[in-house]
Amino acid sequence: MKSKFIFALGLMSCLAFSQEKDSTEIVYKKRVLESIEVDFLASYYKQDGIHSSVSGGMGSEKLTDLASNITIAIPLNDDDVLTVDMGISAYTSASSSNINPFNSSGASGGDDDDDDDDDRRAPVDGPYGTPWQASSGASAQDALTAVVVNYSHSSDDRNFIWNADVAFSNEYDYTSIGFGGGVSKLFNNKNTEISLKGNVYLDQWRPIYATELHEYAKYGSGFQSNGFFSGVTILDQNGNASTAYLPSDFTTWNSTNRNSYSASFGFSQVATKKMQFSLFFDILHQEGMLSTPYHRVYFADKANYYIGQAADIPVYETTQNTGVYQLADDIERLPNTRFKIPVGARLNYYLNERLTLRTYYRYYWDDWGITSNTASIELPIKLSERFTVFPSYRYYTQEQSKFFAPFETHLSTEKYYTSDYDLSTFNAHQYGFGLNYTDIFANAKIWKFGLKNIDFRFNHYDRNDGLSANIVTFGVKFVQQ
Repeated sequence: MKSKFIFALGLMSCLAFSQEKDSTEIVYKKRVLESIEVDFLASYYKQDGIHSSVSGGMGSEKLTDLASNITIAIPLNDDDVLTVDMGISAYTSASSSNINPFNSSGASGGDDDDDDDDDRRAPVDGPYGTPWQASSGASAQDALTAVVVNYSHSSDDRNFIWNADVAFSNEYDYTSIGFGGGVSKLFNNKNTEISLKGNVYLDQWRPIYATELHEYAKYGSGFQSNGFFSGVTILDQNGNASTAYLPSDFTTWNSTNRNSYSASFGFSQVATKKMQFSLFFDILHQEGMLSTPYHRVYFADKANYYIGQAADIPVYETTQNTGVYQLADDIERLPNTRFKIPVGARLNYYLNERLTLRTYYRYYWDDWGITSNTASIELPIKLSERFTVFPSYRYYTQEQSKFFAPFETHLSTEKYYTSDYDLSTFNAHQYGFGLNYTDIFANAKIWKFGLKNIDFRFNHYDRNDGLSANIVTFGVKFVQQ
């Protein structure tokens, strides 16, 4: 399942070193990477919110994700480095579980430590569900596996670097294959750097549709007497049995490819002994199936129909609803192309031997109507030769896509529509704290590897649409000795 949160794998970049000459003019070339380096990274992410896109922009967004990652950088010779980055991310999601929210046992919500399940109403005969609790279906959890292999080569004078990479990732409904490369050129005694990068990702959906829409696609207009709906009572807005539900706007996707192309330009400059800045500019183009096939949409000009307990229909949009689920009118429909342009800058300033200022700004625009601004600041404070703390703050603000509208406000006459709040207008604050330990001489050892550093970070994220999250990351780097 395509999770809502983001899980990205970073690529290790080469280090450039200058040549040295002795009095006899013999050239000594230092290796780009002296020995094998191994990075372990683990993270735990937990979020909650009230605007589930699976339930049409309303409902629980509870999600937990546990991810682990290992990066191995191997020097092949003086000039070449091979880096292998492997990761796995496993998550459980109340929102995604409601792709199939109906449970004939009367327990549409799975066990959840934050909920009290004992006060639910006794179920009616047959299945029921609710957007406010997790279903026990298979879509409640998934795992993402990914691997990136990067090869980089540095010139003899270390002023020119090129690299190439391939990537693969897979979930049970989505597979991605990518490849790319880049070049970097250093000038001015390595105080100036210009870089160019390009990447291509060729992705493939295996679409999963909401239960009611899947059954309609399978059996057509007679779906209410076949499959899942055989013997199931459908309710109208007044709680009366009805056979009028017909999601005739829904059709399955013919093409399930999603291709992404990106080009990036970077410029970095050491301005003074204390200040360094960098600029970046990206161009990204996507084409294919850019909608998520299991995101429901409800139309304001269509009648409402439900499965479950009629008594909960009047409180459907509140957490008091423990036993009824509204049937979808369609899935989200978005254009099959998207063009994005982010541009930004970083500025790092050395204040004194214990304090450094790191700042970041990015402006983003795309042809779906979204614009955004991101600003962040980090203040590394060196407590000693080995310990550094990292307080940080990030602010984000976004203007919504022209295709977005909240729960049950789209019209069936529109061509494109989504109720995914990631495409809405919102602002967000992120507060963080980190602690880094560096073992300069790598005295602590595991087998043939010495401990280089340990990094711990905690971040709290708040969005003004009700979404909040916490993420904890822990990283360890070892160097072969």
